[in-house]
Amino acid sequence: MAPQQVHNNTVYLLPLKDDGSPALHGDPPYIYLSPPTVPHYSIRFKIDGTSSICREGSLWVNIPAKGELFDRKTFKEYKLKPSFNDSIKIDVPIYAAGAFSFYCTYTPLPPFTTGKVETPKPTRTQTYYIDISPSLHIGKQRVPLDSISLISALSKFMGHYPDNWDRHLHGISERGYNMVHFTPLMMRGDSNSPYSIYDQHTFDKDVFPRGEQDIEDLTKKMEHDYRLLCMTDVVFNHTANNSKWLEQHPEAGYNMNSAPHLQPAYEFDSALLRFSSNLTSLGLPTHLANEADLCRIMEGMKVHVIGAIKLWEFYICDVDNDTQAIVAAWMSHNVDLDAPGISDDMPSWSVKQKADWLREFACPGKDRMGERFRRHIAPQRGAAMLQRLFGQYNSRGNGAGDERAAYGTMHRFLNEVNLDWYREYDADVAAAMEQIFNRTKYMRIDEHGPRVGDITILNPLIETYFTRLPINETTLTHDPNSLALANNGWVWAADVMRDNAGPKSKVYLRRELIVWGDCVKLRYGSGPDDSPFLWKFMTEYTQLMAKHFHGFRIDNCHSTPLHVAEHMLDSARQVQPNLVIAAELFSGDEKMDFIYCQKLGISFLIREAMQCWSTAEVSKLVHINCGRPIGSFEIDDVYSADVKPPGDGSLTNGSAPPQGKTIIHRIVPSKIHALLMDCTHDNETPVQRRDGRDTLPNSALVAMCASAAGSVFGMDELYPQLIELVHETRPYTSPYSNLKPDESLRIGPSEGTGGVQRLMNQLHSIMGMDGYDESFVHHDGEYITVHRLHPKSRRGYYLIAHTAFPGYGNGNAGFPPQVLAGTKAKSMGAWNLECDQSWEAKHAAINDPKLRGIPSKTLDLKGVKCDSHGEDTVITVPEKFPPGSIAMFETWIPNAEHSEGLDKFVTSGAPEAFAKCNLIDLNAILYRADSEERASSGGADGAYTIPNYGQLVYCGLQGWWSVLRDVVASNDLGHPISNHLREGPWAMDYIVGRLDKFAQRDIYRSLAGPADWLRSRFEAIRKLPSFLLPRYFALVIRAAYRAAFDRSIAQMNTNVQHGQHFLKKLAMVSVQMQGYMENASLWPNKLSPSLAAGLPHFAQDWARCWGRDTMIAMRGLLLCTGRVADAKEHLLCFASLVKHGMIPNLLGSGKLPRYNSRDSVWFFLQNIQDFVNLAPDGAKILQEQVKRRFTPYNDESFAWDDARAYTKSSSIEDVIQECLQRHASGMHFREYNAGPNLDSQMKSDGFNIDIEVDWSTGIIYGGNEHNCGTWMDKMGESTKANNKGEPGTSRDGAPVEITGLLYSALKWVSELNAAGHFKYAGVTASDDKLITYSTWAALLKKSFEHCYYIPTDPTDFPNYDVDAKIVNRKGIYKDVYKGKKAYRDYQLRPNFCIAMCVAPELFDPAHALGALQVADKALLGPTGMATLDPSDMEYHPDYINSDDSDDFQIAKGRNYHQGPEWLWPRGFFLRALLKFDLMRRKTPEEKVEAFQQVTKRLRGCTQQIHDSPWAGLTELTNRAGSFCGDSCPSQAWSAGCIIDLYDDASKYSTETLH
Repeated sequence: MAPQQVHNNTVYLLPLKDDGSPALHGDPPYIYLSPPTVPHYSIRFKIDGTSSICREGSLWVNIPAKGELFDRKTFKEYKLKPSFNDSIKIDVPIYAAGAFSFYCTYTPLPPFTTGKVETPKPTRTQTYYIDISPSLHIGKQRVPLDSISLISALSKFMGHYPDNWDRHLHGISERGYNMVHFTPLMMRGDSNSPYSIYDQHTFDKDVFPRGEQDIEDLTKKMEHDYRLLCMTDVVFNHTANNSKWLEQHPEAGYNMNSAPHLQPAYEFDSALLRFSSNLTSLGLPTHLANEADLCRIMEGMKVHVIGAIKLWEFYICDVDNDTQAIVAAWMSHNVDLDAPGISDDMPSWSVKQKADWLREFACPGKDRMGERFRRHIAPQRGAAMLQRLFGQYNSRGNGAGDERAAYGTMHRFLNEVNLDWYREYDADVAAAMEQIFNRTKYMRIDEHGPRVGDITILNPLIETYFTRLPINETTLTHDPNSLALANNGWVWAADVMRDNAGPKSKVYLRRELIVWGDCVKLRYGSGPDDSPFLWKFMTEYTQLMAKHFHGFRIDNCHSTPLHVAEHMLDSARQVQPNLVIAAELFSGDEKMDFIYCQKLGISFLIREAMQCWSTAEVSKLVHINCGRPIGSFEIDDVYSADVKPPGDGSLTNGSAPPQGKTIIHRIVPSKIHALLMDCTHDNETPVQRRDGRDTLPNSALVAMCASAAGSVFGMDELYPQLIELVHETRPYTSPYSNLKPDESLRIGPSEGTGGVQRLMNQLHSIMGMDGYDESFVHHDGEYITVHRLHPKSRRGYYLIAHTAFPGYGNGNAGFPPQVLAGTKAKSMGAWNLECDQSWEAKHAAINDPKLRGIPSKTLDLKGVKCDSHGEDTVITVPEKFPPGSIAMFETWIPNAEHSEGLDKFVTSGAPEAFAKCNLIDLNAILYRADSEERASSGGADGAYTIPNYGQLVYCGLQGWWSVLRDVVASNDLGHPISNHLREGPWAMDYIVGRLDKFAQRDIYRSLAGPADWLRSRFEAIRKLPSFLLPRYFALVIRAAYRAAFDRSIAQMNTNVQHGQHFLKKLAMVSVQMQGYMENASLWPNKLSPSLAAGLPHFAQDWARCWGRDTMIAMRGLLLCTGRVADAKEHLLCFASLVKHGMIPNLLGSGKLPRYNSRDSVWFFLQNIQDFVNLAPDGAKILQEQVKRRFTPYNDESFAWDDARAYTKSSSIEDVIQECLQRHASGMHFREYNAGPNLDSQMKSDGFNIDIEVDWSTGIIYGGNEHNCGTWMDKMGESTKANNKGEPGTSRDGAPVEITGLLYSALKWVSELNAAGHFKYAGVTASDDKLITYSTWAALLKKSFEHCYYIPTDPTDFPNYDVDAKIVNRKGIYKDVYKGKKAYRDYQLRPNFCIAMCVAPELFDPAHALGALQVADKALLGPTGMATLDPSDMEYHPDYINSDDSDDFQIAKGRNYHQGPEWLWPRGFFLRALLKFDLMRRKTPEEKVEAFQQVTKRLRGCTQQIHDSPWAGLTELTNRAGSFCGDSCPSQAWSAGCIIDLYDDASKYSTETLH
């Protein structure tokens, strides 16, 4: 049995934002993907499991499954199942090319509230688009779009079929073209223009007598014999004005029945024709010799046209008739009393106000133009105004005088109404007259105009805007109003989304249309029901074209209604799935171009080099269409090939599960693809417009572009002028069409440019097929050079083109030698074009019986030098290198000849190199702020500085990747880091040298592996040309960074490993913060890793380790990530330092600890509790012995190296008991070494620490007005503002979080004691009375709500300890209980949330939810939480530590915690919100909503950690999330507390969430 073939699974990753839009660069991003493959590739929609669109959400995609026909309106639904810990991935396989779309439906999250809320209605996102390129082949040869070399042929000049056609096609094929674009091959109308099609269902019988059979034979022969694909124009907008089927179906056009708004334009047009025919009888000239003659006609037009037809009647209301009708309605009580805008003060309005009301609310006919006096005043509405002015009409009380008064009043108002409409009329008439004047002047007088001759019946003054169908048996069956049909045309700078013949347009009335008199504009309406015959007829035409041709060129796509084009192309793709779509799209708006391209799946838009007016402009055009710059960054993730797809089909759209590896490609938004023509059939040739010699460089430059390329029959032959499409009848001739059937065209010198064009077309196809998609375009005077490279092999082609614009002379223009750095080159040839551009030569060609070019030949050029200079090549052109010359070279880069292997080498092996690194090693590899590095190196080393950019935020790989990430994503090769890498190897030397230095130390021995890996990769790329260094440096850094990142995550617990990327990024903050710091070890006599409070301000020495910060951050960063040993080491360290029943706030490695924070010990005890509950065998820590820095229960201080230090030991169990007992006994001490040397800002009283228990409530009190013993610990520092020594937030009394943490500790040890796991049953109070832990806890629980809660209803105040006089917010919990300044107790701060998380039993659930709702509205910012209620008088939300004002509140940053928005409380707030919200939720759907309320409030943090170069969450922001310059950009507890939230979430049973 043969082994089963294993295929890799290729995936294009499409991440969606929270609003369902693609999370890609671009506005909007244009998604244009490669053709379908075998086996298929898939698009992977990736949606954050907590996204808003996941709430009762679905993804809807109309990409068809295998074997299904595409239906634009048929969408497959994919349910979006919310997940707090994972992303949703949906793989949709691609089997067909086309224009596809997707959207999401979901039910928006209702606002969080404790009350009833109206359920939001389901909604849908806007529609987004995915275009899949068609898959083209000639035989078995794949033809990517960018390899197309197309030539346009005007079919009516191809001669006799099949003989002449075969000769021309052979010549086209021999010149290397692979696709022919034919103008329409259908029966033509009277004008003989190919674009004025007489019968869309019938091919030109004069050329193709066998009709469709001839077309079938033609296209087969082209593909099989000449290896040519074929494209044709499709014309959806118009038909020939003599199309017979119009007589049967005039409703297919815009006539006076189907488009009554055109009536004034039609009458105007008809009057102009009559005027034209009467000029002689009116004594006006028919021969216009000058502008004076034209002005006489224009004056006559005012009287005999505009005046004669009373054109103004289409604009205004009939004042007399409308007034009579209104008065009659008033007198007969036919009054609309409910008319909008009617008011009692109407009598006081001015006449203009009354006229404005009538025009706005009483005129039903102003919606469009139409019949005369369509604009009229509704009698009942006008009567309503009269009744307001004159009262209700009473035949007994009102007489003829009142009737006359009412008539006169309304008559005056209506004249006022008409004033604006007369102004509109005047403006339109002025515009029309100007258009007629300018058009007539151009057509008959201007020197550069066509000068069409005298005005006659057959050659009227104006080009008619309407076709009048003939009167015959067929047309007599129709309403005469349907027999005048609007002609098509174009309008300068028109809005492509507006129908120029529609009711919202006055183009036809204002004579703004450049009309095509031979074409009737087709009226599709809004859908097939509006014009059934037309839709069916044109659909059949479209499918007939798709049956025989590989591609369409949509004629005048910009004026084709989008819904029409969508339908037609959808029907075409049912016949020809891999249909190439080219389009003319002159929208003038790039965003509009995107809309058309996205919705229609346009393969490329037609662009033209001959539209450029200078060498510089040609250079810009080539640059735009030449692919990515050489050395572009690799977008795809080098790790993506290591992931195997699931085998259960869960990521597929009904297909069999793929096998092998999953190759993930990032979707790079596309620019709009171009079909870049050197010249089109619509525009002048180089001979006519520039210099005939420019034919060669112009075509060569186009062929060098990384886009589809095109030309026109006659370009290679040097036709002297644009072929007149309508009236020209001569056949094509070409020297290449004279080749014998078996004769080949040689590359090189030839008549015309065909011999060289063969080479350029072949190179264009090779580069397009093989993916030479990197290039460098350089403009130097008259020259343009293009170097196009393959991104893997680094082989390429180099063109020097000397353009030929008028005035360029005949020399080489002083072109300097060209240096190709690190590149070898070999000449492929040099040529110049010579042509006879004399008047005689052009005249002879123009008047030849056949279409031909001027005499021309391409010649070999000698003397181009290609010299090697070491690794470089220098190319020099000879003196004779005139305009119209090109030189072509083949290039290669010796040091990158095997760059595909180099790519693989520099991106492989990293995981193995980093495999022995532990998390402390990875701290050094990835992070370390400048201050950390300098402290460790004695000031010798620091973070790297990039010239013109600045210092990296980290010394390690994160510092580099933070810059490179966006540089790579935007391919910013001009960024300072790119420039720096090209200039020298210093960055590589720094990275390797740094790790080498680390690896010499015993603590970092494992860094030798990463150092060696980086060294070997950097050595491999050092010899590359400098322009490739940024790309390869980025590849190396990304591979190393990903290996280090993945190695870090692999050493954490499963929650992190399988969690969302946001959680992984948060977890990596633990690697940022935890590392060796010689001057900030945990222990005084040994080096051990310590947890920094924040970077870069709290990174080293005394500022690194804070008791409170460590204990708040540690649960999330260490315990919840699985770093149990690190957590334990910190707990043992701080346990060893317990003194006064407290842990130090400043650690100082235990050498000089400071005991001034009342809350730190309670977070410490909470951490021990969490360790016991979360760590494997966590309870064993209770019996761990720790040597004590100070003597237990003794407050004497001594040095760390005193003989008494570390001589006593205690178990953690004993330490816990000591902390609780010391607080139960009460404490009154003065800080050791109190005074300016300890704290230069604090007043003397501030050094006094007082703590007592109120045994009536069990609550612990402490502090005074001159110290700040909780985390809100900013001390005033300004002598100038007189706030020195005045705490910003003293919080003396009983802070709510301490009470909650106390209860948590008491409850825990009580339960441990009851279970026999804690030997102490209680504490001894100051009166020597034993208080059991269960008793103490019960006291707290009983008193908590009474002491802290402030009821919503003031009538409940007596039931609580509330002073009604100082209540600001109701329905909240006090921040402090019984502080010295009572009003501060009642301040709303976020601290109560801490108590809710650790001691939820203290809270009434309903009260808790209410308080959380208040905090949600009042305190929650984009990322943090306001530290004080914005409604509080002490609220000052902008922290500026350097503020040197005399403002007591804010000077020197005293307001640090008086309003600025801190991030770490947000974690506790969201934990509390989730906890209490879930308590009330009953159904799975309700529980999902609880999670989504939380995740909605995480989005600011998610975005911040993504955007921040520090890869962390900041310490705080100022008001409304604004930047705070004094904040640590990455703070340990900010990240740790959000990780706590994820840990909580993973434990809740939500029934519907993973």
